[in-house]
Amino acid sequence: MNKRILLFTMAVMCTFLISAQNDFGIKGGFSYNSNGELKEFLNEAETIINNEGEGKSGFNIGFYGKLDMNGFYIRPELVYTKTNSKYSLNGGNDFKMSKIDVPVLVGVKLIGPLNVFAGPAFQYILKDEFNNVNYDEVKDNFTVGMNIGASIELGRFGFDARYERGLSSNEANWTNAGKNFTLDSRPEQFIFSLSYSLKKDSKK
Repeated sequence: MNKRILLFTMAVMCTFLISAQNDFGIKGGFSYNSNGELKEFLNEAETIINNEGEGKSGFNIGFYGKLDMNGFYIRPELVYTKTNSKYSLNGGNDFKMSKIDVPVLVGVKLIGPLNVFAGPAFQYILKDEFNNVNYDEVKDNFTVGMNIGASIELGRFGFDARYERGLSSNEANWTNAGKNFTLDSRPEQFIFSLSYSLKKDSKK
């Protein structure tokens, strides 16, 4: 319950921040992602099989705010994200996750419309499922990740490409046929997004 309260508090803070920004708008896009290693323990002492998983496409949609500060800017976002990965278990299984992301990015304006940025991303897992596998849910719904990337702004439109990596260890565990399995659910994504400003002058 405390994590739910924390997420709600962050969302409210993000909303208030956006209302006071120099710019705010909507954004959406797609990602190429994976959700961490699947480990198979044949016994407690040794022999671990690592399954890196096959990345698949996902998507994101949400809104952002932006506060300019003399060549720098702060950009909080509130985004719904869906990720998907495939593992070679029982002939192939998809692990799907939906979550709320709240990145708080610090950016630097470089040349013309080009910017670079980085910052933490606070994440709350809404739902996770592993097709045809009975497993314990991931331990922590609230996790922290890191974003780094670059963006281009042309009038009201913006395009950004970023890399996201989950920092908090967050595992799901289960046993099948005398074998123990652990899935590290931390996402690793390459994200491509298009944004549209609801405040900026389109002529700028």
